[in-house]
Amino acid sequence: MHVALKHPNTAKLMRLLLFTIALSSMTSLMFNIVLPQVSEEFQLSYAQVSWLSSGYMIIYAFGTVTYGKLADRFRLKNLLTFGLSLFAIGSLVGLLSASYWTALLGRCLQSAGAACIPALAMIIPTRYVAAERRGQALAMNAVGVALGSALAPVVSALIVSMAHWRWLFVPPLLLLLMLPFYRKHLIDIDEAKGTPERFDWLGGGLLAAAVALLLMGVTGQSGGLILAGLAALALLIARIRAAKQPFIRPELFRNKRFSSALTLAFLINAIGISLYFLTPKLLAEVYRLDSDWIGFAMVPAALASSMLGRKGGKLADLKGNAFLFGIASGALITCFLLLSSFAGVSPLWISAFLILGNVGQSFIGVAMSNTISQTLPREQVGVGMGLFSMLNFIAQGVGAGIYGIAAEQDAAVSWNPLHLDPNSRLYSNMYLVLAALHAGILWFYQSRLRAGQRKGGKA
Repeated sequence: MHVALKHPNTAKLMRLLLFTIALSSMTSLMFNIVLPQVSEEFQLSYAQVSWLSSGYMIIYAFGTVTYGKLADRFRLKNLLTFGLSLFAIGSLVGLLSASYWTALLGRCLQSAGAACIPALAMIIPTRYVAAERRGQALAMNAVGVALGSALAPVVSALIVSMAHWRWLFVPPLLLLLMLPFYRKHLIDIDEAKGTPERFDWLGGGLLAAAVALLLMGVTGQSGGLILAGLAALALLIARIRAAKQPFIRPELFRNKRFSSALTLAFLINAIGISLYFLTPKLLAEVYRLDSDWIGFAMVPAALASSMLGRKGGKLADLKGNAFLFGIASGALITCFLLLSSFAGVSPLWISAFLILGNVGQSFIGVAMSNTISQTLPREQVGVGMGLFSMLNFIAQGVGAGIYGIAAEQDAAVSWNPLHLDPNSRLYSNMYLVLAALHAGILWFYQSRLRAGQRKGGKA
């Protein structure tokens, strides 16, 4: 296992990453509230205009592992320059668009460029920060995402209240101001060594097809697309086994600790998206709140997560990943149990319970990022952390699709004896199941992944 090199500009890099991640996270979410307006302007269905968000997510998911793969060959500063420049080009295309399809092209270009951010935000702390301080560095990612999530509805509403929705393409242009600083502070320790591998375009294409088809199949509840995605996945596995220099090396998955941690991270993120997908649906259907009040109900949790995110990183560095994982799991289990027990009571309580859940999700993300980074040898950090980022987005898409299907069902009885409101039985039952799943995840982590961790990620 390698120990990340120390770097004199680490603090400056982390501040740059915090701003970059926050702006990227905000950009990915800002269009959600204007989809009805776009639908009305272009006389398109809501499903068609939703591609401004879902198309962004699909490209973003595949792009993270692609940039991670390229990071094992090229300098990070050059990849970041390319990605942020493409992000800006997409923003300009969207800003100047006169049709829906041009706006969609702008969003796709934005996503293809922005995908460099989550991949490199995982790689930079791993390469540039000493292991005993890496938890705090990785926590900056969680803080940035939380800040972006909190700012997105506010900034979006502010812009749309004063100008046309196309002006939502403007904020990402601020990232161009970051490029000179990245090029100054990212030194050449990230330069690839030895003879670069040939890039496996066929393998990359199969991975992209599998990701896109599976996400579209699950979110659109299409069995045909899911089957096509599984077929593309089978072809990708065959390609990985047959190619001399495959897109993803098979030995990566022979690393049992990495594979186990990756599977666990997938489950954690699939459950975590319920806080951002299932709870707003609860607030709308049971409490009859409109979108503005739902947004206000979600803001305290996002702010708490952004303020306490760095505390999670410090705990990981001082006490170890397993300690932080235990605290995070406890917060999430408590959150889901409270939501299950008191669904149907005042929405103020739901907003308060979400603080526990969001902080727990932030902490558990830091613990898993740190754990996974410690399972990888240096030469596989790029693609390994890229896969981790990609699976996070796939898990969120799959989770949202599952919750969408589950929320359409009926519940005759409440499984939680403490729950009394008949109108929210279904939500109570789903939250109870999620609490039980997190209890199982905590047991698996402590029994399978805790062993062998050291200081700076110690047990």
